[in-house]
Amino acid sequence: MEPDAPLPEPDLPDPEPTDTELTVTFRPDTGANPVVRVLRDPAVDGDRGDHPHPDAALAALAALSDPFAPVPPNTPSTTIYGGPQIATVTGTWRGIPVDATFTKSGGAEMHRWELVGPLLDIGEYPNA
Repeated sequence: MEPDAPLPEPDLPDPEPTDTELTVTFRPDTGANPVVRVLRDPAVDGDRGDHPHPDAALAALAALSDPFAPVPPNTPSTTIYGGPQIATVTGTWRGIPVDATFTKSGGAEMHRWELVGPLLDIGEYPNA
């Protein structure tokens, strides 16, 4: 009896895609003009975008299993108000679609903001 031939390798996607293109839109308060920054990894035609801290932002994201997950419902949280800042992040992270909003509307949301802080730190913003 002849031994079984090895099965062909399945054509699977890369388990950790590295394509990242994120747009961070930051508003210091609800009435302010937004500041928009782009982060790309790898660079597209030598352009990594205009995010002021790309390496720190990517490292902060890499340290988390799901950096864009919302705060789970019924999570205990302090009623501390951290400010009117709002940041939205859209695009792709490691090939995964992203559409997330960050606020400082309570302790749990503030902690979530801090976890991805280098990404949301887009530098100076205009007074509006």
